[in-house]
Amino acid sequence: MSRRVVRQSKFRHVFGQAAKADQSYEDIRVSKVTWDSSFCVVNPKFLAIIVEAGGGGAFIVLPLAKTGRVDKNYPLVTGHTAPVLDIDWCPHNDNVIASASDDTTVMVWQIPDYTPVRNITEPIITLEGHSKRVGILSWHPTARNVLLSAGGDNVIIIWNVGTGEVLLSLDDLHPDVIHSVCWNSNGSLLATTCKDKTLRIIDPRKGQVVAERFAAHEGMRPMRAVFTRQGHIFTTGFTRMSQRELGLWDPNNFEEPVALQEMDTSNGVLLPFYDPDSSIVYLCGKGDSSIRYFEITDEPPFVHYLNTFSSKEPQRGMGFMPKRGLEVSKCEIARFYKLHERKCEPIVMTVPRKSDLFQDDLYPDTPGPEPALEADEWLSGQDAEPVLISLRDGYVPPKHRELRVTKRNILDVRPPSGPRRSQSASDASLSQHTLETLLEEIKALREQVQAQEQRITALENMLCELVDGTD
Repeated sequence: MSRRVVRQSKFRHVFGQAAKADQSYEDIRVSKVTWDSSFCVVNPKFLAIIVEAGGGGAFIVLPLAKTGRVDKNYPLVTGHTAPVLDIDWCPHNDNVIASASDDTTVMVWQIPDYTPVRNITEPIITLEGHSKRVGILSWHPTARNVLLSAGGDNVIIIWNVGTGEVLLSLDDLHPDVIHSVCWNSNGSLLATTCKDKTLRIIDPRKGQVVAERFAAHEGMRPMRAVFTRQGHIFTTGFTRMSQRELGLWDPNNFEEPVALQEMDTSNGVLLPFYDPDSSIVYLCGKGDSSIRYFEITDEPPFVHYLNTFSSKEPQRGMGFMPKRGLEVSKCEIARFYKLHERKCEPIVMTVPRKSDLFQDDLYPDTPGPEPALEADEWLSGQDAEPVLISLRDGYVPPKHRELRVTKRNILDVRPPSGPRRSQSASDASLSQHTLETLLEEIKALREQVQAQEQRITALENMLCELVDGTD
């Protein structure tokens, strides 16, 4: 009877490789703010990085093809009055990005396909509802224009960006600072970690904690949590002795972990990036110079170590490309954008294959840019899985993507054809009655101005007569 010694997995030989020097983005002043976010987000069109900026917060948006040295006067996105803490691309529109700041606001921006001439300073909409810094952003995976923000006021707000309205406010579920928030695959549940060391599963529409686990990791340092494809929760944290630790939990039975592994004694927070198509989780520690990756399966020990990509330089942050932005012809299963002190370096993860044909087993259908629900449908209680697309022929980002909406939506605009002021939420069509009222008011104001001018002229004449008389 033969015993299988080596675990069978098509991802056992995944290896990482840094891009060549001419494929990096040089001379970028990466933000030095002390905040445990990734500082970098990427989609099939653009790369966005939080940067140093005087007199407020800013981030830079570069087309993916614009590699090499970035001009020091390259236009930034500058609307916040304090440092930007988190940014996130809309999964349903590659030209829309949200930013959260220390100035307590969330701003949503439309990025044009052309390179702007000057800084972008006018957001599509500013969302104001938090009383302290906003450090976490996350778009809903399936519902159009639904954005989650979490702040230092321990409040989670879910917005309808299309109208600027607050859909839901979860303000008494967390007694302390929120460290991370993650949606599940259809956006019906949230997994949150908090400074009180509790891992919570929340139904946002009911405003209830469905399940919770105190001290999933016993250390005081920040925890992170993400949903897996199987519905489990993958967490990273610290032991009581400050060793880094990873865990896998079943929300239906939080008493015992499915898996719990100690890693090392470094003090950088581990940022987990989970790929549901391959069920691989990549762990990037801030200040580390390596990326560890693990495969999550249904077989013990459930979390299987695959390999480590190591380099010489420590990482300040990390961006993770969605699956539709990868090159399937090169068997690329993940691509990271590693932030150094003054540059951004792509790192490609590939599975070696001899054939040049499309690899069905590596690329199952993956979530595309089309939303499955409208915001109102999701709020009313509907759930839907992401709309999937095939990568067999590769994915080509649309040049201009119009949003399909059931009512007037402020995001339903094409990127402007030239540098101009962004459209604001107040640019709505005027009714005939409103127009007539405005014209009457303008006419009355004009008459009032003319009367005042006549009065001023008369007073000036009187003043001249008085002066002449005294002479």
